[in-house]
Amino acid sequence: MPCMTADAPDPVVPPSEYVRSLPLGEELSLHKDYFAWDVFPFQRDEQGRAGIRRLDPPVLPEPPRGGEDGPEDCVICRKPDSAYLWTDEHWRITLPRDRAGVPSVLMLEPRTHADLRTLAPERAVELGPMIQRVERALAELDDVGRVHLYRWGDGLAHLHLWFVTRPVGMMQLRGAFLPAWDGILPVVPDELYEATNRKLAAALEKDGGQSHLD
Repeated sequence: MPCMTADAPDPVVPPSEYVRSLPLGEELSLHKDYFAWDVFPFQRDEQGRAGIRRLDPPVLPEPPRGGEDGPEDCVICRKPDSAYLWTDEHWRITLPRDRAGVPSVLMLEPRTHADLRTLAPERAVELGPMIQRVERALAELDDVGRVHLYRWGDGLAHLHLWFVTRPVGMMQLRGAFLPAWDGILPVVPDELYEATNRKLAAALEKDGGQSHLD
């Protein structure tokens, strides 16, 4: 009687163009020098191994953030609309200065100089719908499995919300460490990066406002 063997599992087909561009199974290295950041909790020893940094003493009073004294001192306020992916009368959406390693990263900012606690009531009412609008545009991308929202306020006194996408199927990247993976994954290839931005600008412009892509 012939020996019966279980069928071999079907090979995993990468679910999107972005995932097909990843060096799956290969050793990765940092394209951002996290070890140079004083806020990175790890340091290298003489053998190059990672260890935990010691806690520094507190700095009091804390140094002022950029824009703390008003819009004249704010890099966000000084940026022209042409530097943004999309704008309208009250909100602007930008791409980070550094190219992302995940499918897309966007930042939502109010046009007027304000932090979250000083945001005008009429803008605060718009904030929830704007968050939904940005998430919908990102979630419609074929390469995106989940959209995460972050707000860090240590660098600037002008509100800016981060939207960071997890690649579809890449469950190893889920959760709070996604921003760290963004600095480890290779940056998105030029053609895919440009195509993604065109899709996002078109999706955002459908409901009003203006795209600033060439």
